[in-house]
Amino acid sequence: MIAYPRLGVLGGMGPLATVDFMQKLILATPTQTDQEHMPVIAYNVPQIPDRTDAFLSGSDEPWAYLLAGLKTLEQAGASAIAMPCNTAHVWYERLCAETDALFFHIGQAACTQALQLPGRGVRRVGMLATSATLAAGIYHRDLVSRDARVVEPGDEVQDRCVMPGIRAVKAGRIDEGRALLTEAARHLETLDIDSLILGCTEIPIALKDVDLTTDTIDATDALASTCVAWWYSTRTPDAATTKHRRFV
Repeated sequence: MIAYPRLGVLGGMGPLATVDFMQKLILATPTQTDQEHMPVIAYNVPQIPDRTDAFLSGSDEPWAYLLAGLKTLEQAGASAIAMPCNTAHVWYERLCAETDALFFHIGQAACTQALQLPGRGVRRVGMLATSATLAAGIYHRDLVSRDARVVEPGDEVQDRCVMPGIRAVKAGRIDEGRALLTEAARHLETLDIDSLILGCTEIPIALKDVDLTTDTIDATDALASTCVAWWYSTRTPDAATTKHRRFV
């Protein structure tokens, strides 16, 4: 039996977002047959404690659950890891230190796409994300280091629209989430932004069919594209094996 590199998906945060990532991964792969798709092992376990609540309260409770998921994927033979949850990247560096597998960063993938879009000298990038993702600066460091400015919705819109919208999607109330998150996105569009990053994996689900005037970067889709680039890189004779190499 031929052994192929396997992608491990550290998911369940939430389960619908994991399924959305898996679908985008498949659609981003230019194939003609089943056999050309990458092998994927999905750890879709939603019992991982809420990442936003934990970070904002100073709790490390999700760590043991995330580590258990990572080790499960390693034992199943995963040679690269994708984690389709933005807020869980609070624990990204610690997870990387626990594995020899490549570990893709959803924020780096999305930021690269955002800064490749046409725009002015100093980019103004709007961010729709959980309050913890914003507070932790998961996107800020990468954007600021590349001379961009992060534009947030502001506390009132964040508390009234963004977080309730994300929670509505997690609860299966997609229409309610769409209305709230559309209002937040249109608010950001009034703030002179060049592009808009959907930096929570529930947000693209809600805004899938919403017509926004600003160039929008779906972080889930950016992560999927990064994984596909890795998969094709492993099929070349000189495929790199450097730990944590970035494919963005």
